[in-house]
Amino acid sequence: MEINYDELNKVSFNVKKYSNASLLLVTKNRPQTLVRSLIDKGYLLFGENRVQEANEKFRDLQDQNLKLHLIGPLQTNKVKLALSLFDTIQTIDRPKLIKEISKQLKSNNIFKTKNYFIQVNVGDESQKAGVSIDDTLELYDYAISENLNISGLMCIPPFEENPKIYFQKMIDLRDNIKKDLKLSMGMSNDYEIALSLKSDLVRVGSRIFK
Repeated sequence: MEINYDELNKVSFNVKKYSNASLLLVTKNRPQTLVRSLIDKGYLLFGENRVQEANEKFRDLQDQNLKLHLIGPLQTNKVKLALSLFDTIQTIDRPKLIKEISKQLKSNNIFKTKNYFIQVNVGDESQKAGVSIDDTLELYDYAISENLNISGLMCIPPFEENPKIYFQKMIDLRDNIKKDLKLSMGMSNDYEIALSLKSDLVRVGSRIFK
């Protein structure tokens, strides 16, 4: 497995055209050697799907000036570990998870996580995690009442449909809740569309590996 630097440079160039946007490199199922190579090239923003894999891969990289986001589902029994590892958790999707995070934050431990995104099931797909559009505001209000710093919204649109429709739904939802929330939307196959709609974070992984 290698890094496709031509594709990586292309994606980076496209993202840099948008002053508000950042490139989050998704390194799930990629070895630490490739992560170290990306760090050596100046990339410091990474996303992982699984808490345990991220712990094994990034724990001894914590001296690096990198930022790590959880972009996969979080089980309540992994909350304590996740809070010690990730700068941002993008997959807040249910009251039970918020309650467990709040419980841990009230303990005497000093955790790394400072920001949380609510994951929205923007296509209302039964096989995907995330809160429905209609229930997002209520979940946001509950998270705020539990002192979670909700700084953004995240989504994964239906794969075989026009993502622009769903990205626009996210924009409308964000504007209805709080206009300065960040939007994490756009992945390897649709990140350029997301950028054109002013996504703040695009999550790109498979496109840059070969």
